[in-house]
Amino acid sequence: MIISLTIPALHAAYRDGSLTPTALIEELLARSARYPDHAIWITPPERARLLDRARELEAHGMDDLPLYGVPFAIKDNIDLAGVPTTCACPDYAYTPQQSATVVQKLLDAGAIAMGKTNLDQFATGLNGTRSPYGACRNAFNPDYISGGSSSGSAVAVALGLASFSLGTDTAGSGRVPAAFNNLVGLKATCGLISTHGVVPACRSLDVVSIFSLSAPDAQQVFAVALGEDAADAYSRAALPHGFDFGRAAQFRFGVPARKDLQFFGDAESERLFDAAVERLKRLGGEAVEIDFAPFMDTARLLYGGPWVAERYQAIRAFVDAKPEALFPVTREITLGGAKPLAADAFAAQYRLRDLQRQCAPVWDVVDCIVTPTAGTIYTRAEMLAEPLARNTDLGLYTNFMNLLDYAAIAVPAGFRADGLPLGITLFAPAHQDVPLLHLADLWQDDRALPCGAVETEPPVKPVSPVVAIPSGQVRVAVVGAHLSGLPLNGQLTSRGARLLRATRTAPHYKFYALPDGKRPGLIRVVSGGASIACEVWELPATAFGSFVAGIPAPLGIGSVQLEDGSSVAGFICEGIGIEGAKDITALAGWKAYLQT
Repeated sequence: MIISLTIPALHAAYRDGSLTPTALIEELLARSARYPDHAIWITPPERARLLDRARELEAHGMDDLPLYGVPFAIKDNIDLAGVPTTCACPDYAYTPQQSATVVQKLLDAGAIAMGKTNLDQFATGLNGTRSPYGACRNAFNPDYISGGSSSGSAVAVALGLASFSLGTDTAGSGRVPAAFNNLVGLKATCGLISTHGVVPACRSLDVVSIFSLSAPDAQQVFAVALGEDAADAYSRAALPHGFDFGRAAQFRFGVPARKDLQFFGDAESERLFDAAVERLKRLGGEAVEIDFAPFMDTARLLYGGPWVAERYQAIRAFVDAKPEALFPVTREITLGGAKPLAADAFAAQYRLRDLQRQCAPVWDVVDCIVTPTAGTIYTRAEMLAEPLARNTDLGLYTNFMNLLDYAAIAVPAGFRADGLPLGITLFAPAHQDVPLLHLADLWQDDRALPCGAVETEPPVKPVSPVVAIPSGQVRVAVVGAHLSGLPLNGQLTSRGARLLRATRTAPHYKFYALPDGKRPGLIRVVSGGASIACEVWELPATAFGSFVAGIPAPLGIGSVQLEDGSSVAGFICEGIGIEGAKDITALAGWKAYLQT
């Protein structure tokens, strides 16, 4: 019996022989058959193809395949070789000979492509009802919307039909369905995951998104999927992310001013969001109220400005020739893109630059911002009664993200009284994907609750977490005058260093007050040592050399082991330096010594 589809759990079962890819496929085929009315698949799992893939993997073995035997679903605007791509429009369908770059990377890593999932036609919508293949149903209550446009991709993971899935996200399509189905939804920095082989919605803004059961799973998939691609003109290389606020004991997060928050009369959503803010504080965050108006003004540009012309351009020849082939609401939105003039596009670009400038200062005072992923959730009947107005509501907190070039991750925030999940979104500037993933991991660890709708246990943690992108930072342990509040701390802060955490060394050190009375000396010993109070700071690697150059003998930088067993760069003392020094090991810290 399969207990969990999280990646570490699957790999543990494969290694101990309690599970094989073939057995997994048989189980998932049986599971998929239980949901005939949920409108999850456009091309459903096909037994013969999947069993061939399972046997291929079993013959190869797990070595060198980081996603060995991990099942995933693919939104049906992303190419899978030999399988039709429809974009939820039967008349548009074509069968690609090659898989999209991101899909091929995942297959090369050992993943198993289960099938192609339903979506709001041509990825136009945030609700999951705009498809001739049926309105995709929420994993918790089929009377409610699943969220979209990556509807089937989210529901497939939530109902235990895949470990993760690919969606796309132009205006929130990789985050809203995550919120409505109790999942993690990663919208990475624009361009880090190739969109070659993806039918565009707005090519200049599109992102391939990842739905998963845990933040570490999302990071493992992200590590495989990312990479600059010469075939994608909008692709770009990942940059070091700098200070890892997701691993810091203290961080600053922005919260929209209460006047800017809208929950559309949903008191339960408001309650969950307020509780999430308090929880972030408990996890070490300092809440900073921000003016959210320029972000909301940016969001209005996406559909209220000429960017809708990009949707029209993406399928221009097809929609001009066969407008009747489109879902009515999709046709109305898409053909609206034929109206803006080139002058309108330039005016909107100027307005966007102004708004980018207005939003930028907030990043001088916060590391990330938290918002609801969506202010509320609607029934399918409510959605269909007012499709444009309700869809606009759903995009309030998501539509600005790619226009402003931000990275974002949606995480579960809890359940309403009626049992429906809702989520929050954490976002930050481009290339902050890894700190966001780490903060999401901390968030999930705090409550240790299962994700999706059928998992019964909290996500299994990987033994060795994947490092998707280098930080470009150096961590250094300080034990003396560089501690917070002491005279030399400015040598760190002036170089852009940030405190990660206060901790202690492993119990293997002697600690001395050097003869000048101003500095301590830390020396590792075989026996008779103690655990010494220290702080771990993180500073840019480019500043580390000048910092080290200013350290006078007999002190220097070596490797210091911390109480959790990890090692970082840190202050150590040459043995000759303790001649005439005072042994203060019993005080276990420099600040304790200074107080004496």
